[in-house]
Amino acid sequence: MPFTPYHFGPSAFIGLALKKYIDIPVFVLANLIVDIEVFFYPRWPVHRYFHTLLIGAVVGAVWGLVAYAVKPVFKWGMQLVRVHYQTSFFKMIISGILGVWLHAITDGIYHWDVRMFWPSKARPLWHLVSEGQVKTICLAFFIAAVILYAITFVSYTGQNKTKKAQDRAKKPNQSGR
Repeated sequence: MPFTPYHFGPSAFIGLALKKYIDIPVFVLANLIVDIEVFFYPRWPVHRYFHTLLIGAVVGAVWGLVAYAVKPVFKWGMQLVRVHYQTSFFKMIISGILGVWLHAITDGIYHWDVRMFWPSKARPLWHLVSEGQVKTICLAFFIAAVILYAITFVSYTGQNKTKKAQDRAKKPNQSGR
């Protein structure tokens, strides 16, 4: 599923639900980064090495390293969408790897050519559930992610109002008396 919205549902939900442990933008974008392979090698089979757990881990770790270099951009973006953001180098690397793996697992169920356990030719997840069920599950995760984001947004806004009120209360009276 190259660059389809189906990957956003599960990745956004998992990222938001586990934001204490997962770097949300790195995790979600790792689900897109892995499909670079499909664009650079458009012949069948299109899902080759990046869609494996072994090489996918390397791709995810490299993505986490690149993302670490632009960490301030992610921090700004997360403030813009009102999601608390605290990360570390390790968290970004792990999030890149887990994001690529989530993509590979989803595609492993959906596409016959994904060999997640390369060099083995086994495809144990293919058709574990039907393509329609994969789409439905991903859509359900997307709806759950929207609900979780709404809760996160309200919580972030409430925390900021409380912090600003506390900061105002701590400031000394500046009227000069």
